[in-house]
Parts: sequence; C-alpha cells; structure tokens
Amino acid sequence: MVGFMRDCVFPAERAYHDHRAGHGEHDHTVPPVVEELKQEAKRRGLWNLFLPAASGIGQLDYAAIAELSGWSPELAPEAINGQAPDTGNMELLHLFATPEQRERWLEPLLDGQIRSAFAMTEPDVASSDATNITTAIRRDGDDYVIDGRKWWISGLADPRCELLVVMGKTDPQAPTHRQQSMVLVPVGTPGVVVHRDLPVFGRHDQHGHCEATFEGVRVPATHLLGQEGDGFAMAQARLGPGRLHHCMRALGAAERALAMLIRRARQRVAFGGPLIERESVQRDIAESRVAIDQARLLCQAAARTLDLAGNKAAAAQISMVKLVVPRVVTQVVDRAIQVHGGAGISDDVPLAAMWGWHRAMRIFDGPDEIHARTVARSELRTAPLFDLDTTRPRKDAS
Repeated sequence: MVGFMRDCVFPAERAYHDHRAGHGEHDHTVPPVVEELKQEAKRRGLWNLFLPAASGIGQLDYAAIAELSGWSPELAPEAINGQAPDTGNMELLHLFATPEQRERWLEPLLDGQIRSAFAMTEPDVASSDATNITTAIRRDGDDYVIDGRKWWISGLADPRCELLVVMGKTDPQAPTHRQQSMVLVPVGTPGVVVHRDLPVFGRHDQHGHCEATFEGVRVPATHLLGQEGDGFAMAQARLGPGRLHHCMRALGAAERALAMLIRRARQRVAFGGPLIERESVQRDIAESRVAIDQARLLCQAAARTLDLAGNKAAAAQISMVKLVVPRVVTQVVDRAIQVHGGAGISDDVPLAAMWGWHRAMRIFDGPDEIHARTVARSELRTAPLFDLDTTRPRKDAS
C-alpha cells in the first residue's frame, strides 16, 4: 500500500485536481485517472480490503491501510474500493441482501462498476436520532411507495451512482426501534427528484452531497432490505465499521498535515531564522505527534474489539474514537494552516479543504453530543475496579 500511494496515487493528484478545476465545481464527471488507479489497485491486490469476508483481514489490519489511504482522501479510498458511502452499503448488502439483491447490486459494487448512496438524514428533524425520521414507506400490494425529503445524500451526484439505500418508516405504530425499514431504490426511479448539491464549507465534492425528495416513488416489495422493522438495527450495523473507517482515514490526513507543517517550517524564514527553530512551532509539532499517536491507539483498540466481539461490544469505543479523532485532526490541520500563513487558507495546498471536511466529521455519523452520551452511559454501567469510599472520617471534636 505504501508503494501504491507513493508511485501511483500522489503523482495522480495533479491530474485529478486539474480535471475538476477545468470542469468547474458543479461538474460531477469522474476524472479519468480514478479508473486508472482502480485498475492498478486491483492488479496489486489492494481491493475490497475493508470487507473481512472478501479480503480475509480484520478491522485491526485494515486500520493501517485505511490510514494510508487518508493521506489522499479524494483519490486513494476509491482507488482501493474503500470509499464511503459505498463500503457501508456493501456491508449492508453483504449482511442482509437476498441472493437476487446481491447479484444485482452487491457484485457490481464490489467490482467497482457502480456507485451507491445512503439516504437517511432529513432536513426537518434531528436525524442523529433515527427514530425521528419521517419519510414514509407504505406497502401497496406488491410494491412499496416512498414519500419524504432527504438531504446530505453523499454520492448521489456521481454519474456512476445507480443505487439509493433509503431509510424510512413502514409502521409508525410499532415499538420505537421497530418502525424503520430500508428499501433499495434504483437511481432514476420516477418520483426521485434531486434538488441541489450541498457544499461542505463552500466546497462541492465530486460525488456530491445532495438534497432530494421522494414523491410517490414506487419500487417492488422485493426491494425491501432485510425485514420490515429491521431498519434501525441495520443502520447500527452499518455505522459501526463505517464510523471507524472514517476515523482511520482521518488519521492519515492528520499525518499529511503534520508532514506539511514540518516541511513548511523548515523552508520558511521569518525574523532572522527558519520557523522550525521557534519554540512555539516545535511545541505544535510535539503536541500534534502525541495527539495523533494517542488517537491511533484508540482506533486500534476499537478495531480489535470489533474483530473479537462485534459491533455492540465496540460501540462505546467507537464513540470515543469519533469524539477524539476529528478534534485531533482539525487541531493538527489548524496548526499547519497557521505555519503556512496565507497559503494555508488558499487552494494552493489542501489544508483548507482538509480542515472543512474533518470539522464536518463532528456532525456526520452522529454529532459529538451523541457520542459523548454513549461513552458516559457505558461508563455509568461499568463498576470501578475498586469501589472505595474515600471520605475521611471526621475526628471527634470533643
């Protein structure tokens, strides 16, 4: 993977960005270099490594690979077919799809022939609580009919996107966590109306983050994923590894930002000497290294728990990772921006884009507040190693 990044991915970044700049930010065509990288990754055996059933490796082993891919987040994850939201959707299809659904959707996704999107978040409710979702999925004979509005549908603007995994309510009267279901909606189904591509801090992603409405969208009942009422549980199964993968890749971005900080500080001279000689810059470097390494250990611990005990056992650890990693990355990137000065807030270097994306991580896949609650509740259920009353008895005043 190191050789692939050095020899193939980094040299391809210029062609990727030149294509996007030449076509404009609202163009979502795929730079040709992406497909070239995918073919080279297949040739090298760097393909579908995120899925243990396909790769034979666990989440702990994949952590190092995902981190390396995070050094070039727009190119490397897709080059090895490890990009969001497709990895999460492939996890869902692998776990819950029927043989027919797997043949139609999972196999082309695993082969990198198509892309997919996941439609869960809604603009009118707090969607971090999936029980709030209002999109209706109604059974009508041999079909399901979908009505609702979604946004932040990552990947929908990509011309290769052929599948929408849509989460909504099939039975609002059922127990709270049994109301939701997921259905597979082919892109282009009548009634799916894409309204706009949302920018992240002013930047438009090549794959897009779209807002769309579902207006009487009709699909066969065979497009139900799993069973009615399984949607909430399936979402949790999807989000476990997916959240960890996001954080693994984010550590790679932090490493790149730190390397850029050091390189810039060595080259830049101000007030009589290189910036690298300034105590404040050296402290920034030290604080960044310590924070990155601590965050990596948290990721590795969560990945090991996933491998050994599954999603439920790793839930609190994954929430810890989601709390810590985006904060660490934005802090490291911010330090690198400061050392770069005016260049740091421009598009001449990738730091501004990196900061925006990783600040957004504190919202997508669950906001900080939700993960803090998960960690706190886990801690409150855990008995301390020693349950001591440390109150000192008062001496008798008499």
